Amino acid sequence: MAVNPLVVDLSHWDPADDYQEVLNAGIVACIYKATEGQNYRDPTYVDQQHAAKAVGLRWGAYHFADASDVDGQVENFMSFACPDEDEVFCLDWEDYGSNTMSVAQAKDWISKVEAQLHRPGQCVIYSGNTAKELIDGNDPFFGSRRLWLAQYSSSPVVQESWQTYWLHQYTDGNYGPSPHSIAGIGPCDINSYDGSAAELLEEWANKPVPPQPQPPHHRPRLPKLVTVNVAAPDGVFVRVLVNDLPYSRQRRVD
Repeated sequence: MAVNPLVVDLSHWDPADDYQEVLNAGIVACIYKATEGQNYRDPTYVDQQHAAKAVGLRWGAYHFADASDVDGQVENFMSFACPDEDEVFCLDWEDYGSNTMSVAQAKDWISKVEAQLHRPGQCVIYSGNTAKELIDGNDPFFGSRRLWLAQYSSSPVVQESWQTYWLHQYTDGNYGPSPHSIAGIGPCDINSYDGSAAELLEEWANKPVPPQPQPPHHRPRLPKLVTVNVAAPDGVFVRVLVNDLPYSRQRRVD
């Protein structure tokens, strides 16, 4: 599958040097690390946000999750990033060893941030193997929100709560399909979108409803058609009951 690189995600590890060059390279949006856990705040976030938005790039913020107190993590993200209505907000839910956020904590963080922003269902979930390993089966809570899939492959596979992803992080700047580098940044995390730039911008902060996995379709059982020939002497009343149908028929045979 060919990639369509339209979004970069960055942090203090790889900030952009020139967002005008990033825009000229065909990138239309940037999602930047804002916070981690209960205390960390990316010191480059604000300056990078202003520089990106000044050239017309769409903006988003992500919180890197850990297993610490959820209320403290919500407070850290909201008091620092507090995304505007035109900005995407994301939970970066990935493997962090013994400090990995649990399923219950992820749901709690998402619900509380959405409630404080008055944007129900709009949190974007960034995950790869973590979602596949921790979510049990088809969970409609996660499936009703957009998935930002991390998988460095040209044949991505989603956890069964989703039928597809919204964004696909196909490279970290080293692994995965090309390109690995963007002008104005260099090697970095790059994300593919299955659509046009105009379509992405139209739905950027306005959550489209993801398609949900549907249960197997069972056709209703059709009645069996049976031909019965009945012979009876004149004057004998014959009753035929058809139990597979929602009604019975009676017929007098003369």
